[in-house]
Amino acid sequence: MRISIRDGDGEKFIFSDDFYRDAIGQPLVTEKREILSFPFGDAELVRVAFPGVYIVYGDMQLYEARLLYFEMLDHDDLVEMHFTLAGSGIMQDAVTGSQYHFRENHHNMHYMPIFIGSGDYGQNVRYKFFEVHFTKDFFMALARQGSPGLMRFAEIIQSDKAALLSQQNLPISFTMHQCIRDIMHGGFEGGLKLLFLQSKCIELLTLQAQMYEDIAKRSSGGQLFTSISSHDKESILYAREYLLQNALQPPSLTELARIAGINEFKLKQGFRQVFNNTVFGYLSDYKLNEARDLLLQGDTTIKEVSDNLGYSSVQHFSNAFRKKFGMPPGKLKK
Repeated sequence: MRISIRDGDGEKFIFSDDFYRDAIGQPLVTEKREILSFPFGDAELVRVAFPGVYIVYGDMQLYEARLLYFEMLDHDDLVEMHFTLAGSGIMQDAVTGSQYHFRENHHNMHYMPIFIGSGDYGQNVRYKFFEVHFTKDFFMALARQGSPGLMRFAEIIQSDKAALLSQQNLPISFTMHQCIRDIMHGGFEGGLKLLFLQSKCIELLTLQAQMYEDIAKRSSGGQLFTSISSHDKESILYAREYLLQNALQPPSLTELARIAGINEFKLKQGFRQVFNNTVFGYLSDYKLNEARDLLLQGDTTIKEVSDNLGYSSVQHFSNAFRKKFGMPPGKLKK
């Protein structure tokens, strides 16, 4: 996989991903972490590969606002699930004339047999992403018995045409975030790591396909997802970020609505629609997943985790942890 990247001043960088071709045929999981310096910014990437699947995630930041030009120099038959975790922008496809909007906390699935185009990036904006690429053969085997939407998507891919699963990007649900977090911080080794990552990538594909089917059904029934205005979506996403940044001393629902510039009813309804959770249910899940990650690292006590995440007592924390994960936090540390 080789991609030519050029900025408006003519500075050029060839990104050659030999790791993918070497690693995807290996019987077990291969992983590589690296920091890349471009003439126009920096990026940190983690790449993971095993038979049929190639995972890439990381972040990128530009020194100043730039329009970057991309050209795929060789062809890899990969179907991509893309999750934008932070940052937003537009990709312009010069071949088809299509625009691809990537928005924070949204996802889509696409197939591009060739890409020549541009991307518009802001100054000092941190772009974080997570991608799972399936080889075309592996994806076709998975999609053959999948949902109606997934099968239609596979039919387009079979004819080597560019395709999107959904014409509009869909919100990343909390369950998807949790699955992505599990892939990043699985902690298994050898054959178990292979089984774990295979199952998680298929779970993520299932969640993405099911969300598409649910949205399609709601749309056909007159309950359009797009009933949330773009302004309200931005307010809800801002509310989520503010809530997580102030997780130790969260604002009340009324205060959060005022800070985000949206009324309380729209915040509650919109939060449930976008994240499939209540505002404080989302915050609780976030804190408990943070707690699980800290405990799995093994160098933090249960009391320290409880205190660091703002629980009123170890007992309160332990009860919440047991309710969510089906085990006490002490068992996880063993």
